[in-house]
Amino acid sequence: MDNKILEIARKIKNEKGTLYLVGGAVRDKLLDREIKDEDYCVVGISPQKFKELFPESFARGKSFEVFDLNGKEFAMARTEKKIGIGHKEFEITTNKDITIEQDLARRDITINSIAEDVLTEEIIDPFNGREDLKNRIIRATTEHFLEDPLRVYRVARLACVLDFKVEDNTLKMMNSLKNELNSLSNERVFNEFSRALAQNKPSIFFEVLKKADVLDVHFKEIYDLIGALQPLQYHPEGDSFNHTMLVVDKAAELTDNLEYRFCALVHDLGKGITPKEEYPHHYGHDINGVEVVKKFGNRIKAPTRWIESGKVACREHMRGGIFYKMRSSKKVEFIERVAKSSIGLDGLQIVVYSDKLSSRNVDSGSIDFETVGKECLNTINGKYVKQKYDIEDGIAFRDKLHQERIEWIKKYEKKKNYVKE
Repeated sequence: MDNKILEIARKIKNEKGTLYLVGGAVRDKLLDREIKDEDYCVVGISPQKFKELFPESFARGKSFEVFDLNGKEFAMARTEKKIGIGHKEFEITTNKDITIEQDLARRDITINSIAEDVLTEEIIDPFNGREDLKNRIIRATTEHFLEDPLRVYRVARLACVLDFKVEDNTLKMMNSLKNELNSLSNERVFNEFSRALAQNKPSIFFEVLKKADVLDVHFKEIYDLIGALQPLQYHPEGDSFNHTMLVVDKAAELTDNLEYRFCALVHDLGKGITPKEEYPHHYGHDINGVEVVKKFGNRIKAPTRWIESGKVACREHMRGGIFYKMRSSKKVEFIERVAKSSIGLDGLQIVVYSDKLSSRNVDSGSIDFETVGKECLNTINGKYVKQKYDIEDGIAFRDKLHQERIEWIKKYEKKKNYVKE
């Protein structure tokens, strides 16, 4: 333990109080994970006494004070009572008589309801959180779980972070909060969503929400993929939802770029609006899905660039998957168009790899348009055309540039022994 924290704990003890490490820090310590944020709970003294002991601390918060000290957060033990709808309507009580057990009872899940005495290192675990850690289970601590709808998305996100299962009764409690989810700000929802998207298996976030039957509230376009059947010979994984989950997980294997992962998630959203009588085919889903991506991205407050790239991924992923079946002229049109877009050749390549490689044995070389595309653009550029034809920018210049790239592609494919046209 940090010497400065120990010194703070000793000062608090001298006033007959106790300092505890709480929440995610204790959980991650017990899991032998990196501890990113340390939160401390102070029992047995008042906020006024804490200010007297540590005048250098900075107090913030309206409903209750949290103190910043030595780069850490310190809060007095408290209880909470819900007095309204949503995420913020609480009556908060904090005084020196509130116990650590009472404070832990208000917390969301058992694995976050564990405390460690800073000085003695005694573990306080009144809700058997350590047992749930051992069994890799996420379980609501008490009925207080029902007081905050944001916990629905926090649980799904934490299941994604830890790769834990959510206990059945907790799923039911999540479902009982369904009507309150719309009280959450879209920014809050996006924060949980984007943090889940950053994990190794983002699909867990959506699978948990699906099990709790709340996926359709903020993620309706993802929900609509459930039951959207696909041709079995191409998609043995089942419906479009299962396919999308495999694709976003494959994208997470291939890149840390959240924009590209988002694009992988939304690339097939057009399948969610295919009339059922057309199943298992989804003709035009690439074009039809563009507006669906826009609607989804705007509602969850995704960055504008993510939305624009997602629209390109939706519109172009089918062409990327059949790149080497195109005529040379179509290849060049595709390369030039995608290279100028927000997603670029590298981003769309991630989406196409994820789409094709997630559920089938496909030769990655047969869907690699990024390598040939970048080589073509870098070799046949404006400088090349100006020097060869002694012309400046204009229609004639652009036509020559395009034709030269077509000829380059033809020679490249002949050299590589690709299928002749």
